[in-house]
Amino acid sequence: MQPALYLIPVTLGETDHRKVLPEYNRDIILQVRHFIVENVRTARRFLKKCHPAMEIDGLSFYELNKHNSPTQPADYLAPLAAGESVGLLSESGCPAIADPGADIVAMAQQQHYRVIPLVGPSSLLMALMASGFNGQRFAFHGYLPIEAAARTARIKQLESRVYEEDQTQLFIETPYRNNKLMEELVRICRPMTKICVAENITCDDEYIVTHQAGQWKGRLPDLNKKPTMFLMYK
Repeated sequence: MQPALYLIPVTLGETDHRKVLPEYNRDIILQVRHFIVENVRTARRFLKKCHPAMEIDGLSFYELNKHNSPTQPADYLAPLAAGESVGLLSESGCPAIADPGADIVAMAQQQHYRVIPLVGPSSLLMALMASGFNGQRFAFHGYLPIEAAARTARIKQLESRVYEEDQTQLFIETPYRNNKLMEELVRICRPMTKICVAENITCDDEYIVTHQAGQWKGRLPDLNKKPTMFLMYK
């Protein structure tokens, strides 16, 4: 196997990996001995699910989090210089998409290492696919402001972009604040503006529904503490 930084998707929630990940990914995982991860414990659990007989204790894990120094992540790519591949794992879905792993990929590109993305679930793209919204013009904004006035202004701004630019708007919220955001969207948006809620994508209780803001009134789902994508379109 040619040395490379492999971007290895993980499941969204407790989904069976066989449902969303190609067998090829498992073949690659078996050949990688060094992994850059956000959380060692969850990374080990994921790898063990993929290969129950895998000798996890023989692997090297490099943790990527807020406690890293600015230069430390670059050291995590050292195995590539020695001719060994490195795997990059996210906590959920695809690495480097709304994920701190993007900094590692940038470093690998700057150092001219080969970067290989593997196929896997992306909540952003899967929500867009199922929403019925414009899939040719869209923008993902991450988290909206927490402060009430700034949050209201941001929602109105994104709604304006829907109509002025014919662009689907996507964003997320901290799971325990999902219900509050949904209430605000229904209250602030125009009654005809469409809102899609995509919750627990690929999981057994997956819920993806699109209604106009006015139609959502009186029928709001309980999204508390559930990973959810919010989409807005006309």
